[in-house]
Amino acid sequence: MTTTGRADDGLRLIPFRGLRYVPERVGSLAAVTSPPYDVVVRPDGLLHLESADPYNIVRLILPQAATPTARHQQAALTLEDWLSEGVLAPDPEPALYVYEQVGGGLLQRGLIGALALSEPSEGVVLPHEDVMPHVVEDRADLMRTTAAHFEPLLLTYHAETGANGSAAGLNGSAATGPGGAGAVIERTVQHEPLLATTTEDGYSHRLWAVTDPADLAAIQADLAHHQAVIADGHHRWATYLRLRSEQSGPGPWDFGLVLLVDTARYPLRVRAIHRLLHRLPVSEALAAVAETGAFRVRTFAVPLPDALDLLAEASAEGNAFLLAGDGRFHLLDRPDEDLLARTIRTDRPQAWRDLDATVLHSTLLDHVWRIPDAPEHIMYIHDTAAAVEQAERRGGTAVLMHPVREEVVRDLARQGVTMPRKSTSFGPKPATGLVLRSLTVS
Repeated sequence: MTTTGRADDGLRLIPFRGLRYVPERVGSLAAVTSPPYDVVVRPDGLLHLESADPYNIVRLILPQAATPTARHQQAALTLEDWLSEGVLAPDPEPALYVYEQVGGGLLQRGLIGALALSEPSEGVVLPHEDVMPHVVEDRADLMRTTAAHFEPLLLTYHAETGANGSAAGLNGSAATGPGGAGAVIERTVQHEPLLATTTEDGYSHRLWAVTDPADLAAIQADLAHHQAVIADGHHRWATYLRLRSEQSGPGPWDFGLVLLVDTARYPLRVRAIHRLLHRLPVSEALAAVAETGAFRVRTFAVPLPDALDLLAEASAEGNAFLLAGDGRFHLLDRPDEDLLARTIRTDRPQAWRDLDATVLHSTLLDHVWRIPDAPEHIMYIHDTAAAVEQAERRGGTAVLMHPVREEVVRDLARQGVTMPRKSTSFGPKPATGLVLRSLTVS
């Protein structure tokens, strides 16, 4: 590890009394869940979730009102009403939760709990992306007003298996034996789950409570040897740290709701997050690229899957992007090396300098297009087809990205180097609404 601090302390995941929907009070568990707040980007998606069930969790994570203050107060009132009506109820005793997702040929299992917060310099939880202050401010006000964590962050750790079958910790010691976190998870999923549902994206979800003291102790002893990388939820982690700093002493704000996944057992998928440039038509974007000679440009009238294949081929050789919004796809590749040298900072590792997101922001956005990274200019969209559709509808430019490999993300995080914001989308992401954490329920 290149970070400093108390890395030997490792991860500390504690049980909590989860707030969960009472099945008899809602239409179905699937109808009250939602993707994470930052994936629900389109008004039609928000309306779809709101109409799925009057108690859909989107009314808490993305409340609707005229001002931010009113929105967050509305969420607090909604949470209070749902608790008093028995729509949500706390579990009878504190637990860690085993969470399973199955879909798209992928099986993921992990642990949901309240994780002790730490600064990046402590080397326990490592971010890999920068954050946007206005998003942190918004999430902080929501959490502060509701005194609740509605969505678990997705964190990964890597319990590499040694020659003796146990997992090696950060210091090379054997961290996971027969009673480690992995063994507890595999044993737990043999029992009847607390809940099981299948969401409209085709993924099935199951949740179990771990309350046995021996199991909890085995998990804590195991995780104490590991560090984690934030896969999804950088803004919420920054929010947790901000709210902790506002407290006068120890308390529930010292912990944040997370899902921890061991990627040695359950590798995640890494997808790109695309950019929608509201105020830049494709014709102007291409003209600026041609004027500066920044990239080679080739235009294709092909279906989206074929265009993404072309992007993947070009990305294997260097930085490449797809521009869309005028009914065709424009492949940008083979960037001018002199331009990259002039526009990309040199005080970062070469792996950071080579990132598509670095080149996009430092060279294209800042230098060629001169577009500030602000919400009125750039929207970040996870779904590729949605990015193209919105660009065509709004007369803007979609910049489609190729995913970063997970090992690049992890290596940069361990060096203490953060990537440009919204560089990656790890998944599958935990469904929002299956288990919540109230900071007032002990």
